[in-house]
Amino acid sequence: MPVAPAQKANVHWFLPTHGDGRYLGSAIGGRQVDLSYLRQVAEASDKLGYYGVLLPTGRSCEDSWVVASAVAPHTKSLRFIVAVRPGLLSPAVAARMTATLDRITDGRLIINVVTGGDPVENKGDGIFLPHDERYVVTKEFLEVYKQLLAGAHVNYEGRHIKIEDGHLLFPPLQKPHPPLYFGGSSDAGIAVAADAVDTYLTWGEPPTEVGKKLEAVQKAADARGRRLDYGIRLHVIVRETNDAAWRAANDLLKHLDEETLVKAQKTFERMDSIGQKRMLALHGGNRDKLEVSPNLWAGVGLVRGGAGTALVGDPRTVAERIKEYMRVGVGTFIFSGYPHLEEAYRFAELVFPLLPLAHASPVLRSDRGGPIGEAIANDQLPAVRHLGQS
Repeated sequence: MPVAPAQKANVHWFLPTHGDGRYLGSAIGGRQVDLSYLRQVAEASDKLGYYGVLLPTGRSCEDSWVVASAVAPHTKSLRFIVAVRPGLLSPAVAARMTATLDRITDGRLIINVVTGGDPVENKGDGIFLPHDERYVVTKEFLEVYKQLLAGAHVNYEGRHIKIEDGHLLFPPLQKPHPPLYFGGSSDAGIAVAADAVDTYLTWGEPPTEVGKKLEAVQKAADARGRRLDYGIRLHVIVRETNDAAWRAANDLLKHLDEETLVKAQKTFERMDSIGQKRMLALHGGNRDKLEVSPNLWAGVGLVRGGAGTALVGDPRTVAERIKEYMRVGVGTFIFSGYPHLEEAYRFAELVFPLLPLAHASPVLRSDRGGPIGEAIANDQLPAVRHLGQS
């Protein structure tokens, strides 16, 4: 069956546990990312009405489980997308951690299953398996992990994982388990998605390419009698005018020197992630050809691994580009912007009113029950109007 267009959007933001700042590839304008700052971003995302926040994983990041546990009590309805890493944790230990965090957040946990695509980093973590074999580990991990979270007593012996009478005493709040997100562009990754997860994630390629990828994933899922939801990971640069947005995009690279750029590209080239190779192919390390699709800018990917593209434009333009992805089946969006605190506000205030959100957004109202904005002449409240709306 073809992938159905998404009618509503769940919009997440991002907790920048690997760093934040005003410019890419430079310490100029860098920001101290400590617990206080991460709390600010999480609390802002919660107040603004984002569905959740993604916490990245890897050796360049603070541990996502520890950070989520620390900031979740300071939020009310925000969900936390936290990574499990097959091969780094046993499925039984991961299941206990998942059940615990799901309970103490009152069911606000989403799991991001990350296989890992950098052989050098993997070796540093004690994983020496080739690309496709890592997905064998992921498949075995998920078979055991999902059964444990669903309350089963598990006996299992695979190529890499063996469990005897594994079980949980304390189950997760969400049944049968928290939602499982997963991204993988290779045939091996797509097979895992089709077998085992709830939402398949892609990085921000042009809408036509995303549509082709989702069709391939759904075809594999159809063969297994399963239907998936689909999501995308993107950055966003929105300003009141298109010209201002493109100036802001170019400003992100104003302190990026050639030596840093070349070094970053060499690091990306060593990776065996197919998704990373697709990101690299969008710009080829060339900063002169970065608009790879209308309003889709690949400049972030010059120095940032993983998600490397941003939607750039005024509110109406960015909203329309999001709706293009919705038309090819994307219903979950994970956005970010530099710096993450200010851009969380900017995106929610400018673009949320133009989107068919699947979740409530309180951004239009103040705590006093009236529109956001300063009283005029100490006598009247401003009218509610939003950029991009007629």
